[in-house]
Amino acid sequence: RCLVGLDKEGATTVSSEALSQLAGVKPTQLRKDLTHFGQFGTRGLGYDVRGLLTMLGDLIGASGELQPVALIGVGNLGTALLSYGGFASEGFRIVAAFDQDPDRPRDARIRVPIHPMDDLAGIVENEGIHIAILTVPTTAAQGVAEHLIGLGITGILNFAPTVLSAPPTVRVRNVNLAIELENLGYFTRQRQPENGHPSIHSA
Repeated sequence: RCLVGLDKEGATTVSSEALSQLAGVKPTQLRKDLTHFGQFGTRGLGYDVRGLLTMLGDLIGASGELQPVALIGVGNLGTALLSYGGFASEGFRIVAAFDQDPDRPRDARIRVPIHPMDDLAGIVENEGIHIAILTVPTTAAQGVAEHLIGLGITGILNFAPTVLSAPPTVRVRNVNLAIELENLGYFTRQRQPENGHPSIHSA
């Protein structure tokens, strides 16, 4: 994303120091990480922005054909994710959504087809889907995850507020918005002085 921004601004080269500052990491860590994939930079000149962007895009699958993704559970959060237009720029496309009640009224702007759960197996196979987003209730999350794994899904982005059990061959990323807010709340409370007002030095 940092490189995309630089490219849009017309930058042709960027130093490791400048790029690390944009990415919020140390320059030494950025250079070390990139060397795992090859020799990208030129000493004294930095990195070629478009060249590095292309190579990293190829490595993480953000270049070329978009990876198909299924979304399970089209409630409020699922609907919001279906309306989000930024997945394509990261190399992904939600090709189908699934819900127990696919025909109930939803935002008319959603263009992704919503199918009944009974269609899941056939569409996952036909579309070559290996990644799924879970936005189902907590009580259903584990059962749905096991069903997905049985269909060959190997990557799950889980928004249900529960930790899923999965075999080592399946990568699960848990996104719990409430916990993230709790973390922020704890951090901001620690930054409050005794009078309850933010300190001028707290930043």
